[in-house]
Amino acid sequence: MGAGHAHRLYRHGHSPVHALPPHTKLAAVLCFVVVVVSTPREAMWAFALYAVLLGVVAAVARVPAGFLLKRLLIEIPFVAFAVLMPFVAQGERVDVLGLSLSVNGLWGAWNVLAKGTLGVAASVLLASTTELRELLLGLQRLKLPPLLVQIASFMIRYGDVITDEMRRMKIARESRGFEARGVRQWGVLAKSAGALFIRSYERGERVHLAMVSRGYAGSMPVIDDISASRAQWTCALALPLTALVVCLLGWTL
Repeated sequence: MGAGHAHRLYRHGHSPVHALPPHTKLAAVLCFVVVVVSTPREAMWAFALYAVLLGVVAAVARVPAGFLLKRLLIEIPFVAFAVLMPFVAQGERVDVLGLSLSVNGLWGAWNVLAKGTLGVAASVLLASTTELRELLLGLQRLKLPPLLVQIASFMIRYGDVITDEMRRMKIARESRGFEARGVRQWGVLAKSAGALFIRSYERGERVHLAMVSRGYAGSMPVIDDISASRAQWTCALALPLTALVVCLLGWTL
């Protein structure tokens, strides 16, 4: 985890949110999601306030609304599932625009959409203000099992390596006049996938041998020991603590 590793979700900036230590942001997002999930679905006003809180964080982090909304498209499969719920759920029915919909299904769809969207938005804001390397360091600082952190680190690093290998193989096929137009070309694509698997496996073996020859014994050395002050923790936890107050009001009002 010594070298920086940018990703598509990350938006470079120098905002107060970018400057927070990664483990404080991870803890804040986790606590915020837990609070959102714990909120009763009937308290619609509470979810509106959660959205306002995330909007404030996005403004402080200088993350444009268009950038955030574009990344929220990842939840489209969940939206499709939520849209179907009022039609397939059982129980009391209600007519809406000439359609017979389940009341429980409508509440369930709202529950999935509201909580899912807020959770995804919080995660996108985290990824937009924190580099992958910092996320791994934050997980390490939060005492996540070292083996899981190493696996995540290797996945991130060699995901790009495999993607580049796939791109080179695609260029090689196209330079020889290959075009995947139908079922007849599936055999060539299957052989390419097999070759990619073998190359990736061999590369992994070489990397492991190189690590062992340099003294690797099951744990990675800690290069950057990050820490957070009380003020930084207070700033990071302001979001989940405010959300917790809203959640408690949602259960009592």
